[in-house]
Amino acid sequence: MRLLIVEDEKRLALSLAKGLTAEGYAVDVVHDGLEGLHRASESPYDLLVLDIMLPGMNGYRVCAALRAAGNEVPILMLTAKDGEYDEAEGLDTGADDYLTKPFSYVVLVARVRALLRRRAGAGASPVHTVGGLRVDTAARRVQRDGEEVALTAKEFAVLEQLVLRAGQVVSKSDILEHVWDFAYDGDPNIVEVYVSALRRKLGAQAIRTVRGMGYRLEAGR
Repeated sequence: MRLLIVEDEKRLALSLAKGLTAEGYAVDVVHDGLEGLHRASESPYDLLVLDIMLPGMNGYRVCAALRAAGNEVPILMLTAKDGEYDEAEGLDTGADDYLTKPFSYVVLVARVRALLRRRAGAGASPVHTVGGLRVDTAARRVQRDGEEVALTAKEFAVLEQLVLRAGQVVSKSDILEHVWDFAYDGDPNIVEVYVSALRRKLGAQAIRTVRGMGYRLEAGR
């Protein structure tokens, strides 16, 4: 899942980005409302963490502009203010949830996960079964033939991209876009490293390489 943080308090923004990256998300950070609006309009994000008090354009206006353009990305608003009026205004402009500073990081992660589950569809199960593989994207747990498999955050993020499109070919560029942030300029073969690690843990035949196209998670392997 790819997240965008729009927060002008740089220390807080970088701290959130570091924590959410450790949770397995690909995280981009900007510190200006106009830049946040531009980035959210031009790139496909799964969720925005949006501060209200921003230079260039405040969070209310960013949110309203995105909704007016038909962008339905989930938005979690952050603010140092505290009051029913502020919360109502944020929700009226189209925000999905609201968190007042200072907040618990654990609570923020719980809100992020809840919004992502909600986006997946009301009543949609977060548990995916592919052959002997069982992946719970909400609890971030993986079982193979009933046995728990320990994955790192990045390994899980790569597997998640494959399991959400099980049976389909997922390109290396798609995995890079959703698991690593936009600023990543390292070796794209990093994807192969993580696919190899997943094969060691899930079975060599679980993930098939489709030459020149990408990877496919297969059932019954």
